Amino acid sequence: MTTTTLAVLVPLLPFLGAVTGLLLGRTAPGFVRPLAVLPTLASLALAAIVAVRQGGDAAVDATTELTPTGSVPVELALHIDGFAALVALVVGLVATCVQIYSTGYLRDDPRYPSYAALVSLFTSAMFLVVYSGDLIVLLVGWEVMGICSYFLVGHYWETPEARAASIKAFLVTKLGDVPFLIGLFALATDAGSFRITKILGTVAHGGLDHPTLIALLLLAGVAGKSAQFPLHTWLPDAMAGPTPVSALIHAATMVAAGVYFVARLLPVFEASQAAMAVLAVMAAVTMVGSGLAALAQDDIKRVLAYSTIGQLGYMTGALAVGDRGAAVFHLVSHGAFKALLFLAAGVIIHAAGTNSLAAMSRMSGLRDRVPDAFWTMTVALLALAAIPPFSGFFSKESVLGAAEHVTTGHTEHAPAAAGWIVLVAGLLTAVLTAAYAARLWLLAFRGRGVEAPDHGRQPLTMTVVLWVLAVPSLALGGLAYRSLPDWFDGRDLAPTLTTSVFGTGLALVGGLVVHSAWRHTTAVAARVPIGAVAAHPERDAAQVEAEAIATHTPAYGDVASAPDPADPARLLLGPLHRHAATGFHLDAVYTTLFVRPVQAGASLVRFLDREVVDTYVRGAGTLPRWLGTAVRRAQTGNVQTYVSALLAGTVVLVVAVLLVATGA
Repeated sequence: MTTTTLAVLVPLLPFLGAVTGLLLGRTAPGFVRPLAVLPTLASLALAAIVAVRQGGDAAVDATTELTPTGSVPVELALHIDGFAALVALVVGLVATCVQIYSTGYLRDDPRYPSYAALVSLFTSAMFLVVYSGDLIVLLVGWEVMGICSYFLVGHYWETPEARAASIKAFLVTKLGDVPFLIGLFALATDAGSFRITKILGTVAHGGLDHPTLIALLLLAGVAGKSAQFPLHTWLPDAMAGPTPVSALIHAATMVAAGVYFVARLLPVFEASQAAMAVLAVMAAVTMVGSGLAALAQDDIKRVLAYSTIGQLGYMTGALAVGDRGAAVFHLVSHGAFKALLFLAAGVIIHAAGTNSLAAMSRMSGLRDRVPDAFWTMTVALLALAAIPPFSGFFSKESVLGAAEHVTTGHTEHAPAAAGWIVLVAGLLTAVLTAAYAARLWLLAFRGRGVEAPDHGRQPLTMTVVLWVLAVPSLALGGLAYRSLPDWFDGRDLAPTLTTSVFGTGLALVGGLVVHSAWRHTTAVAARVPIGAVAAHPERDAAQVEAEAIATHTPAYGDVASAPDPADPARLLLGPLHRHAATGFHLDAVYTTLFVRPVQAGASLVRFLDREVVDTYVRGAGTLPRWLGTAVRRAQTGNVQTYVSALLAGTVVLVVAVLLVATGA
């Protein structure tokens, strides 16, 4: 088969698996798990073949007109370059691991068939975004991912947290998608086509009439989809969904789509210096703010969620300094170790019966209960903290090196100020990343108190994928940074001496400071067990997680105000902890600025509709009803009454005629 045919099958197979799984979910449940795993695994294999054939050489392009529009054509197009080939590999690997992991994690879940079908559809949509060469077709995959995230985040719809999180994720991302759609049409109008290659050709010849406006409109959609400031608030709340869904969203699909979109159309953004400056500021605020927030979270999954926001900030920072190779390198590296972090967290939540780090810190021996999760999460946390020789070190240093290069004025695509903003924020975030990674590891695996419950070994499907993902988390960066420039733009991705020394040194400082604070707080903390959360720890992992989410607040109170003397973050952040734990009150700000005015407007409209408009409608029916009642009273059916009324009327008429005739 040709490369084009194989590329078409990559998104098509998971889509067919999703449709078939939904149709057979109730009638033939035995086929659901194979239909979830095998199509995704086959897509991974085909994506690998496509990547080998593409080989970092000239892009593979194929197109056919989807429908005549009479103006700007919409085409079913493929555009597979080195970026697309490698990102598709990461998507396929993570999606396959998530599907295999889910067969054990949700083995007793009655809604597993619909869950597996939605994951397959989610994967298919991301493949479509990656391979698409037409922006309208890309938009289809973009929006399908949005609706899939709504259903998957709300999988535990019995809990109010899941219901609220799914609605919030949908609405916040749609808030960004509105200007994003306007920007797409404006871009196509200026370029005369939705084809990515034609748009880039137009940009190269200076054919965009409104580059700044278009870039800023597109950035709004990217900020919503990739959870960047100020539209990042949906992602931490989305942790109310199943852990495998979190791994899929954070590592390979939805949040990666925005970064990948900017990487594909980077020349469009480089056409506007103002847009690049806005992108740099957005990345810097996102990195630093999410690092502080992650350090203050009690829920292990929310720590990882804010971590994802910060790592995406690194990627957007690389794009802000005009190096999409570094951005996609970090996207690929992050996809491996972040998927590993979430899937290992799912194992830990099942073993501990809680998602609270405060509770885990009161348990001893948790690492002995889950040795696979302990060792693989340690690898992933070291990669997250960018400690050499783990993969995160090489990809993060490529970002910092690109920013340093811009600060010296060696590029015309980004202002030097953007380089300084990204570099300073990136180094500060390196400290915070190592700090919250060390805190998570210490509280989860070095707890003291009652013995952690023993639930036996985890299902093999949940542990094997951890080791599979540990391999790229450990070795991908060191093995790939020399060869990846051939797949990308040819820019060197090797770590630079200055940023490597500063970045690694700051990361070590962050980890050591947290360790010192942890030793101090554990020495003075009260040894009072907080208690278990899960009512039925013997159930499958998904059931334990759902109960942990539902009972977290009643068991522990508001984590922002309930002091835990054993938490080193409270000692380090001081009065800032309360604000960081709530995400610096952005939700409250948005509630005040947007939610309440919209609700007030809706209440006013409802009042006008019910009390004003409905009053006129009811009045239009009431007056004829009154007249009808009056006429009905006159219709008695008595002939004598009718004759008397007739005679009386005749007399009145005669009198009136006489008066008129006599002139009286």
